[in-house]
Order: sequence, then C-alpha cells, then structure tokens
Amino acid sequence: MALITLRRNLCHLSDFRMHGALAALRSQPVNHVHKVAKKRLCPRSCPLHPGPFKARFHHARRKEFHSENGNDLRPVGEAMFSDRDSFEQNLENMDEQVFYRSLSNFTSSEEVLSFLSTLQTLPDVLAAGALQRICEMERKAEAHRLPKEILENRVFQALCVQFEQEPSNLSNTGLVTALQALTLLYVDPQSSLLLNLVAECQRRLQRGGLDVHSLCVLGETLIKLQGPESTTLDLIIYQLQGEKLENFAPEDIVALYRVLQVCAEKADQHQAFLNRINNFSLSLVPNLSPKSISQVLTALVALDQTQALPLVLKLGKYAVRHIPHFTSEELGRVLDAFIYFGHHDRFFTTALEQRVASLCLTLAPEAVSRVMEYCSRKQILSQPILNAVAETFVCQAEKFSPRQVSELIEPFGKLNYLPPNASALFRKLEDMLFARFNSFPPKTLLKLLHSCSLIERHPVNFMAKIFSPYFLQQLQGEESCLDRLSLAQLTQLLLTSLLECPFYKGPKLHPKYQVKSFLTPCCSLETPVDFQLYKSVMVGLMDLLGARLYFASKVLTPYCYTIADVEIKLDEEGFVLPLTADEDVHRRIALCIDGPKRFCLNSRHLLGKEATKQRHLRLLGYQVVQIPYYEIETLTRLQLVEYLQRKLFSQNAGVCW
Repeated sequence: MALITLRRNLCHLSDFRMHGALAALRSQPVNHVHKVAKKRLCPRSCPLHPGPFKARFHHARRKEFHSENGNDLRPVGEAMFSDRDSFEQNLENMDEQVFYRSLSNFTSSEEVLSFLSTLQTLPDVLAAGALQRICEMERKAEAHRLPKEILENRVFQALCVQFEQEPSNLSNTGLVTALQALTLLYVDPQSSLLLNLVAECQRRLQRGGLDVHSLCVLGETLIKLQGPESTTLDLIIYQLQGEKLENFAPEDIVALYRVLQVCAEKADQHQAFLNRINNFSLSLVPNLSPKSISQVLTALVALDQTQALPLVLKLGKYAVRHIPHFTSEELGRVLDAFIYFGHHDRFFTTALEQRVASLCLTLAPEAVSRVMEYCSRKQILSQPILNAVAETFVCQAEKFSPRQVSELIEPFGKLNYLPPNASALFRKLEDMLFARFNSFPPKTLLKLLHSCSLIERHPVNFMAKIFSPYFLQQLQGEESCLDRLSLAQLTQLLLTSLLECPFYKGPKLHPKYQVKSFLTPCCSLETPVDFQLYKSVMVGLMDLLGARLYFASKVLTPYCYTIADVEIKLDEEGFVLPLTADEDVHRRIALCIDGPKRFCLNSRHLLGKEATKQRHLRLLGYQVVQIPYYEIETLTRLQLVEYLQRKLFSQNAGVCW
C-alpha cells in the first residue's frame, strides 16, 4: 500500500511538476476539452516536520461513509473533531472505520482538509476516500468546479500531485477510488491527472490484476468518462463474468446492475450472466438499503428482466419496510418498476397510503405523479392517497407542471372517485386552465378534460376550444390523422355535451372527427365483457326466456356505445320480442355483465368509463340492469335463473315471454 505524504516542505512543489493535477480541477465541463495550463504553484512558506510517519495499515475495501449509503451524519451541533486527538496522539492505532466516521462528520471541504493537515502521511486508500469526500460535498453544493481556496490548499495540492505522478504505486482500491472521486466534478478528461489514472487502470485491467470491487467501481467511472461505448467496459464485464458471485459484496452486485443497465442494448448478449446475477441476488435482498433496492429495480426495468419475477417480488416485499425511508426520487423509481412488471401488493399499498397521507405536502411533484400513476395503472382505489393528493393540489397547484397536473387528475376520472374537497379541487383546476391553457400539450389537455367528464365534472367552459379547428389541428400535429383514442375521447365529450349538458350551445365536433364505436381492440372506452361470465349468463337467459332468439348481443347504439353484453326488447304490453323485431319496440333492456376488470382492484366500485357508459345508456332511454360478477359467480344454474328473473322482471310484473 502506498503512503501519501501530506506534510512536507511545500516550497519544493515545483519539483513535483504540477502540469496537470490542479489544472484538471480548474478545467471546464467534460464536453469542453482545452489545453491544460502548465502552471507551477509555490506557496511562500510551510513549516517543516519530521520525516514521514511509516505506519502500517491493514488493506481493506473503502468503507462507505456518506449519508446516502446509510450512515447519517451527526448533527452540526455535536463535536466533529472528537477523533482528531486520537489521530495525532497515536497514529499507529489508526482505525479505518474511525477515519471514515470522522470524514462523515465533517460538513465542508475545509474541515476535511484541516483534519488531514494534522497527519504527516496517509495510506492511499484513505487519501482517496478523503478526496472523494471533498468532491462529494462540493457536488452537493452544486459547484461546477472546486473553489479557489480548495485548489490552493497545500494538503489538497499534495494529494493531487502524488495521485498524478505515482499512480503505479497506488493500491487497486486507492487508484479506482481516486479516479471515481474526480469524475464527481467537471474535470477535463484530457487532463494529465485523469489520463495517468485511467492509463494505470487499463494497464492493471489488461494484466487481470483488479479485484471484483475495483472492477465494478472502474466500470461505473469509465461510463461517466467515456460513455457506454467504451471498449474497456466490455473487457470489465468479461472479467466480471469469470468471477464467482460469492466474491461479490452486496454493493458490488448493485454496482454491477448499474453498469449493465447502461449497456441495456447488449442485454441479450449478457442474459446468461444476468440470470446468474438475478438468482444470486435473491439471497442479498434482505441486506440491501432503500437506495440499493430502488437502483436494482430500475436496472431490471432497463434490462427488461421480465423473467426475474421472483427477484422483483422479493424486492417488493422488502420495499414495504423501506417506504418511510425512500427519498421521493427512490420511491418514484420503485413505483415505475412495479408498474412495468405489473406488480402490486396490498401491504405495499397500505404502507404507501401511510407515507403519502402523512407526507404528501413534502413529496416532490414527480413522486406524487408517480404515486397517482401507480394507482391508476393498477386500478387501486385508495381513498387516503387520492384525498391527500387532492388536498396537496389545492394547496400547492403551482408547483406541478402541465404533465404532472394531468397525471394527478386523470386517476380521479379513471377510478370514478370524487374526494371530499372536490369543489375546491376542480375550482383550482379550472383557474389553472384559464391561466395556463396554452401551456398544456394538446393530447395532455384532452386526456385531462375527458377524465373530468367521467366523474361528471364536465369541462363546459373549454368545449368550444377543444372542438375548434385550431385545437384539432394542434392535436393532430404532423401526423396524417388523429389517433383512435383521441378521436374516441373527443366523441365521448361531444356525447356528454348532448346528453348531460343540453345548455351548451357552442361549436360541435366536426363529423369527420367522430368515431362510430367506442369498442375497439387497441384503445377502447369500454371494457370487453368477461367471456366466461358471458357464457354463464347466456345459459341462464336461455333457460329463462326459452330460446336464444329473444336477446341480442354486440348491438351498436346510435351514440357509439356497443351493448356487447345483452339487449332485450319489450313491447308496450311487456312481452319479450325476438331480437329481429324492429317495430312495436316500447322498451329496451341493456344487461351490463360486469366482470372484475370493470371494477377498481379488489372492490365493488365501477371504473369511471363503465359508470359513464351506464349513465349515458340510461339517458338514451335504456333500462340498465347491472349483473356484477360477485353476485352470480357462486350461483347454481337454477339459482342463476331465479336471480335473472328477479333482476329483469321484478319491476315489470306484467312481462311475459
């Protein structure tokens, strides 16, 4: 292990040939390559100290010390230099964990450098860790480069000089950690400091001299420096494939997922390796931090690991425990993964309800929109979440972008739910639309207004605008024609204006933009009937009515709705007419055979589009009879006939067949 000399006569800094070390850290962003200034810094004076202290330190992997990886920093008010005396008094007993704990207690780069100035020499692994801590703190401060006072600090200069000029003497961990630290800031990739470190890494890689942890760190670092097209990255992955997974620590497995995620287009080439990693990771899940769980799930999505469902399920199980500890960004990633893999869990939903209900006002807007998208995609009617989000929107509507506003409001329509503060919610939405109408993308605006109509919050004040030729042209954009879903939504809004808003006298939708049926294979505003449920009801109806000719299915109404379930015609005296009869029809009965997909998940609450369909059928003159799956799924054939008789004819005692 190399020892980094920190305290020496820095009047001789010119002898260190500082051509690139400091210039690199003063450089422009990565995409701007410039000629490194050959400037020699020579501070006026520095007290001399005895020769370097040759302490023996056990070589160990660098410990994670910053709060992101689970070790919280101490409060500012606590003593931060409690361990400094032990360093100065007995360096021989220096403990690596104590050193990193000291680093984690510091809140500024100046404190780190002041601490390092008390030491004469330092193992390269610890020196690289200190350099990484400095770069991490400056990055958190959103600094694009290191401040001048840091660059001119004598201890910092000594660190950079020896990393630049003596990379071959560094340990593997010290080498890759130093390189990783410098990539946290905008350092010129053509600087001699980085070039020397990269060259040394490549030499050791070619010799096969890097351990698993160093390979993982180097892989992530080269992605930042050279991009995923780096040929060196292929060699790193090849060497990692030859290692036993038992040699990987949990953080190495997570880093490996991140590396492979960047190479997602080559996932097929690495699938056998991925299968090994996925199976091995099952045993590591209990040891993963919230951040690591979110990163693994994100990688599984990027790599399209649909066959790794056991791993997804186990990650989901442990994600329940970490919901209070996820950051907004991490929670959003977890939800995105659950949406992608179609995963939902009632324990996760319960924990999510508690998190959102208590902290919704403090969640980032993107996290709130991801929560709502998760509920919408999985059709989860969670009143605590929907109520909390509605309250958040009323209080903080201005912090949401047009896309996020749409993602917040759409689930209310889809799930057919009005929160307790519905009046305030839609008043706030209307005010926002009046003020920012033109900032909403046309398709986003259409989806938003259509969702409002599903819960009878009809956008009458905006119908004239969305039916106008100008808006329709914007909606179409550069496409040759409007997509089927947009046309269906426009048509249903027109139907809503005719049936539910007779007072609306504004422009109507041009006939060329109207669809003839809402039931289409690709994007439907109606849910197809459950086939098994449909067959069961058909048998019961034939037993009840005596023949198949007395009821029809797949009947298209004059207003686009397809009665895909059952239609029964009655004459004026209440007799059931054959399905072919077109005259003497006095009443039409529409049977809605509602399977589980027409309801919110694990509930008896109809989805918005189904409730709207039944509402419109009644306004069109149909007698709507709902046959929900939960009322008939356990009935015998005889019981089903009796059930249908009560449902169809209990209010029509004179009906005959």
